[in-house]
Amino acid sequence: MTREEAAIGDGAEAAGPGGERAAFADLVRIHAPVAKRAAVLWGAGAEADDVVQEAFVKAFRAMPRFRAGQEFRPWLLRIVINEARNLHRGRTRREQREQRWWGDRTVSHPDTEAMVITAVSAETLGAAVDRLPEPLRAVVICRYLLELSEAETAASLRVPRGTVKSRLSRALVRLRTEVSDDE
Repeated sequence: MTREEAAIGDGAEAAGPGGERAAFADLVRIHAPVAKRAAVLWGAGAEADDVVQEAFVKAFRAMPRFRAGQEFRPWLLRIVINEARNLHRGRTRREQREQRWWGDRTVSHPDTEAMVITAVSAETLGAAVDRLPEPLRAVVICRYLLELSEAETAASLRVPRGTVKSRLSRALVRLRTEVSDDE
């Protein structure tokens, strides 16, 4: 936690029911970078900013339902993850409709994540992470790419801490095997 975050505290209590917009603006400033990383990692790509903005709007509207004592970051990341998944579902449905309409023509979207990953080892690891089943991939993304604690990962994914540990262990075994096979 940075000194700035400690000075503000979690900030969620101040921005809660009847709270001030300024307190919520502080929360946005503190948590926007990790929210954007989560959106990108959950497949929002170039639309990550839109996903994050929508997530913050929904979080602001839901602040009266935010429970005192609950951590804000995992709660917010849950909203971001849901928004990214909704975007992906909508995109998939739209692509399927377009494919039915156009027959054999395929609709392609630029892979912005591929442009970001330039190192061969990072690309290999990224591909291996992408091939993991969604529950294992989600834990790896939260723990290593978003740098969440076990407790924050569990809260964000709505699973027990033991599930986080076991999924992470299984994911790491798979990744070690795949990456060593590729080399």
